[in-house]
Amino acid sequence: QVQVVESGGGLVQPGGSLGLSCAASGSIFSINAMAWYRQAPGKQRELVATITSDGGTSYSSSVKGRFTISRDNAKNTVYLQMNSLKPEDTTVYYCYVEVDPRGSGYYFGYWGQGTQVTVSS
Repeated sequence: QVQVVESGGGLVQPGGSLGLSCAASGSIFSINAMAWYRQAPGKQRELVATITSDGGTSYSSSVKGRFTISRDNAKNTVYLQMNSLKPEDTTVYYCYVEVDPRGSGYYFGYWGQGTQVTVSS
């Protein structure tokens, strides 16, 4: 079994910064891509940022230049540093991790429980 746990959400003022982290644990042979999504009530889940196993990154246009995704492979952890936050960044952020549990070469997707980010004065 694989567990994915996010941390770091909270309340921040517009223009401020906040960092999220997400750690995967359990039956893990290797991890492929790691990503952050967000979902506002009544809206579809939106891909925010992705990082590949060799460190390649991509961002949605709404966060590019403000958010930075990174990973620590030794800790099976992915991070999201969010700067210049805006009220419209307020929502629940989810971590997504692609895990090969047994070294079979097949990867399965696992979601975290979500962490709330609120940008407000």
